[in-house]
Amino acid sequence: MKIILNQDIPNLGEIGDVKEVAPGFARNYLLPRDLAALYNTRSVANFEKRKIEIQALKETKRQSSTSLKDKLEAEDISVSMPAGANGKLYGAVTNATVADELLKKGIEVDRKKIEIPGRSIKSVGNYKVLIHLYEKEEAVIKLAILGQEVKAQSTAEGENQPKKQRVRKPRVEVAEPVTDEEQAAAFEAAINAGQLN
Repeated sequence: MKIILNQDIPNLGEIGDVKEVAPGFARNYLLPRDLAALYNTRSVANFEKRKIEIQALKETKRQSSTSLKDKLEAEDISVSMPAGANGKLYGAVTNATVADELLKKGIEVDRKKIEIPGRSIKSVGNYKVLIHLYEKEEAVIKLAILGQEVKAQSTAEGENQPKKQRVRKPRVEVAEPVTDEEQAAAFEAAINAGQLN
């Protein structure tokens, strides 16, 4: 099904782009949310009227991505995480971690646009991270992963701490079922013993 996009949609296109999509995707997702319009003479004429406005919007995005690229490449990011003696991290640095570090510096970037080598970093070192901006514009930032030493408790400290008491659950004994004859004999014995009136 042929459509024209009303706004930018990641992994599909930008406002004003003509795309061919599956009919179900268009009917169930794009059209009800007003993300796209059916490709027909009326919608084409409507987008022709807005062509100058759309081009100006795209030019603004290009300029902002260029300034963002300059700002990103000027930043060096360092992340400090707990690591072992061999340099292996207790955890991993992901695109969400990098997005959080950039946000601390006042730069907001969608984590989906951040490309980490191997999807996550699991050891200490220096890395280059690719950030996809507008169109084919990309920024490369330097990322330093620093290891924090994890303090292990010494055995002397461990000896001073009280040991945990193991809680034992009471043992439950299950009674065997009583037959009618046994119950009647017990009842008769109780009467003979004078326990029941």
